Amino acid sequence: MQSLLTTKSEARASGAAREEKPALWIWIQLFLDSMSWIVAIVLALLLRYEMGIRAEQFLGAFFIAAIAVVVQILAGYALALYRGRYPFGSFQEARALVFVTVIVAASITGTLLVLYGAINIGRSVGLIAFPFACLFMGAARYAKRLYVESRTRPGDEAQNTLIYGAGFLGNSLLTRMLQDQDSPYFPVGLIDDDPAKKHLRLSGVQVMGKGEDLPAVIRRTRARVLVLAFANVEAAVVRRISDAVAGLNIRVLVLPPLRDMLGGGAPEGFSDFRDVAVEDLIGRRPVDIKVDEIAGYIKGKRVLVTGAGGSIGSELCRQIVQYNPAELIMLDHDETGLQQTQISITGRGLLAGRDTVLANIRDGEALQEIFADRKPEVVFHAAALKHAPLLQQYPVEAWKTNVCGTLNVLRAARIAGVSHFVNISTDKAANPTTALGHSKRVAEKLTAWMAGQTGDTYVSVRFGNVMGSRGSMLPLFTEQIRVGGPVTVTDPEVTRFFMTIPEACQLVIQAGAIGAGGDVMILDMGEPVKILDVAQRMIAMSGKDIEIIYTGLRPGEKLHEELVGTGELDQRPLHPKISHTKANQQDPEKLDLNVWLARCEAEQGANIAEIPDDEADEAAALRVAL
Repeated sequence: MQSLLTTKSEARASGAAREEKPALWIWIQLFLDSMSWIVAIVLALLLRYEMGIRAEQFLGAFFIAAIAVVVQILAGYALALYRGRYPFGSFQEARALVFVTVIVAASITGTLLVLYGAINIGRSVGLIAFPFACLFMGAARYAKRLYVESRTRPGDEAQNTLIYGAGFLGNSLLTRMLQDQDSPYFPVGLIDDDPAKKHLRLSGVQVMGKGEDLPAVIRRTRARVLVLAFANVEAAVVRRISDAVAGLNIRVLVLPPLRDMLGGGAPEGFSDFRDVAVEDLIGRRPVDIKVDEIAGYIKGKRVLVTGAGGSIGSELCRQIVQYNPAELIMLDHDETGLQQTQISITGRGLLAGRDTVLANIRDGEALQEIFADRKPEVVFHAAALKHAPLLQQYPVEAWKTNVCGTLNVLRAARIAGVSHFVNISTDKAANPTTALGHSKRVAEKLTAWMAGQTGDTYVSVRFGNVMGSRGSMLPLFTEQIRVGGPVTVTDPEVTRFFMTIPEACQLVIQAGAIGAGGDVMILDMGEPVKILDVAQRMIAMSGKDIEIIYTGLRPGEKLHEELVGTGELDQRPLHPKISHTKANQQDPEKLDLNVWLARCEAEQGANIAEIPDDEADEAAALRVAL
């Protein structure tokens, strides 16, 4: 962290110092160091002889001072003290300066031991002069540092900024802000919940209170920005802070995760900071990924991803390349999406290589030709239609893509000899009540059937809403807020499960490593989140006064989503965030569109948690039949 935060500003300061240290400054520094030794030796003589220096001692004093100056210059140059190696006034320069001063003091003392009788000066003069010389030379450098830092402090246009956290990271951010003349932030105070830091000052900036004191501190300092200086900020803490500063017209910023900063994923400069996002308020923790298991079935293998141009498919591709597959094949019928995914991975969007394949999963013949030619060994099937309200109006489209399209991919995979097949499903497949849920549930059953036919690892992975994906409500809320509202929420009590795109994809890849043929892997989505709370927080973060309108649940829409269906087990034998259950096998020869449509209509809106027990039993039996 030091190398990223402090060193960036220190490197700039060091670079500026080198530019401001031409020959003139070197000579000035040499002169000040020389005068320091001369004054130190004079003081040492006055103290040694109790203010009574004899005239015959002046020549000896001049001789000793000359030796001190010469040795200081030689040792200082040898240790790069006068060659711009060290940032001015830094601990590194202070350490080198002390080392050089020790060499000079030792040289003086050695000379006096040998020539004591000739020059008639006490042998302890060198030892007495040593601390004075260190003090004077250090003071000169500190004065230079104060002068340069006063010139590099942010200008009048910088915003008054509070830093929450007075630990190592907070101190690093503070130093970085104060040493950058172009910084858009000027620190006016620190906030920390540790009582031991109540009176602490860092670079002259005071700890002004705890989190509970934020409103008063913001008003007193007229701060316009609050930076959360935490390495791993908890969602509960972000919510508490956001609630505390609501309505105070202050912008809350956070830092990217440490792994992104050290990995170069974050840009340089103060653009590293970003506004608090709804993901921070909902909160998802990093996933414990077993890299060895993943590398075992992806490394050196030909991997194909369907729907590679979508939000989930593109993130899968970006994560898969980290495990060094022999070849990554990105398949989609959306050419623009494919190009964007290719750019995010390679930096180029030429679409001229064999890594991108333009095809529609509804075209079974084309898929078989592609699979026969490219011979993938691992397949992630992310292509699907997923907008539930639209598919509720056009259920046949859900059948064509999510059922028949999945069957086409499965058949092509079997012919090509794919060893690992991961079908990406949805929580709406648990006790389905919509065309989307029913179609994905059939896709799970087809995957289980194909696992039984091939004996290979064909599994499905089920999870809920993914923050930032194209089918998520969060982009909709963002756009509604941008245009001034209103924000539409179906019901004030409706809840949903949420997961970030990277976390979902990490667990999808992990599931492919630990799943057995026919498994339905259910990702732990944490606690369900109230949609009204999300909408209210997003509106509060925008600073706008926007109305919320309740539109009512749409046909087939549940008040509370489920991850595990009726009769399904919730076992976690291998990973604490992945449950294992089994899907009933569906023979594709027995698929019938008309029967499926009739069942979709019969189950529309049927929610076992909301209907009487006798009807629930009948509904459960119907779901098992599906």
